[in-house]
Amino acid sequence: MAPGGPGYRRMSFALFLAGVATFALLYSTQALLPLVSSGFGASASAASWTVSGATGALALCVLPLSALSERYGRRTVMTASLTVAVTVGLLVPFAPNLGVLIALRVLQGAALAGLPASAMAYLAEEVRPKALVTAIGLFVAGNSIGGMSGRVIGGWIAQEWGWRAAVGTIGVIAVVCAVAFRLLLPAPRHFTPGSLRPRALAQTVAGHLANPLLRRLYVIGALFMMVFGGVYTVIGYRLTAAPFSLPQGVIGSIFLVYLVGTVSSAAAGKLVARLGRRGTLYLAAGTTTAGLLLALVPRLPVVLLGLVLITAGFFAGHATASSSVSHTATYGRAQASALYQSAYYIGSSVGSAVGAVAFHAAGWAGTVGLGFVAVLGVVSITLWGTYAARAQRRRGAAGAVAAH
Repeated sequence: MAPGGPGYRRMSFALFLAGVATFALLYSTQALLPLVSSGFGASASAASWTVSGATGALALCVLPLSALSERYGRRTVMTASLTVAVTVGLLVPFAPNLGVLIALRVLQGAALAGLPASAMAYLAEEVRPKALVTAIGLFVAGNSIGGMSGRVIGGWIAQEWGWRAAVGTIGVIAVVCAVAFRLLLPAPRHFTPGSLRPRALAQTVAGHLANPLLRRLYVIGALFMMVFGGVYTVIGYRLTAAPFSLPQGVIGSIFLVYLVGTVSSAAAGKLVARLGRRGTLYLAAGTTTAGLLLALVPRLPVVLLGLVLITAGFFAGHATASSSVSHTATYGRAQASALYQSAYYIGSSVGSAVGAVAFHAAGWAGTVGLGFVAVLGVVSITLWGTYAARAQRRRGAAGAVAAH
């Protein structure tokens, strides 16, 4: 499908809306955690399971649901996933206790698992290779818009009417996005149904895990998401406490910095073209590190600047790694993308849970310290990839000389 054409624009906008709905629902409670804690008399680490439970369920279910998309089609699975997720989203505000709330969020995360990997496989099949990074960047940009709008709108509604009204409003917004997505998304033209045989699926997964480049990309996605999940799960507790003592509506508005993620993810294609994949990952890691350092300063403008840099670095790194997975996989693209999404959301779940524990044990510095460790992992893996690529080129050159 050619960039700029009517079909391409419809497809891009439909998947943008799917990204909005996915992140708005998946992280609907994240900015509201202090209110959830006070409403149920729960600690930060207990309330954080309304986030990490959803992302963990998504991580576990994304691979089997991506297999269904190989058999029944990307559009069918994405539509079913959004339908179940938005239905559960309308039930979440009525949870009578924290246990039921976490259970509903787990179900919602499991339902959403059918969307991310299927969306990336759909793009890889329907979009020309030169436009793939840009198309996936727009889908990731929808993620950032959804995450931002859900938190900002939810924050102000929660300040006036409580967290239940906030998550209910987010659920209604997601319903509108889901309906528009289904009406706009073009029917696939290049999809070929695959097999649901467990042995074939296991062979495909084993083949992807045997690829060193794909393995590195999976871990990089998980580590970037550990930083992001930890920081944004805890930031509400950080800003409601001294010396900031901000109200819930203002804390929700902090998530306007997600607009930076929209720009950086959409620009990932240009960065990769100029700096290469590894160069872009180094830039993303450096930007995230600078943001973590600034976030330690106990002054609100500096903390906000730190969040801007963390967000820009994360979304650039995520868009680069995820598009590289789709480009690298020559078969079983849904499974390749599903493995990336599993790693990515495992990183989110671990980051949310461990980030909250670190905050309880050592305050904001503990959560930031977790972020530093994760970024160091990204840099180390990327350096290893650079070394491995150079060694492979040297071996190729030596083989060519020997052949002559």
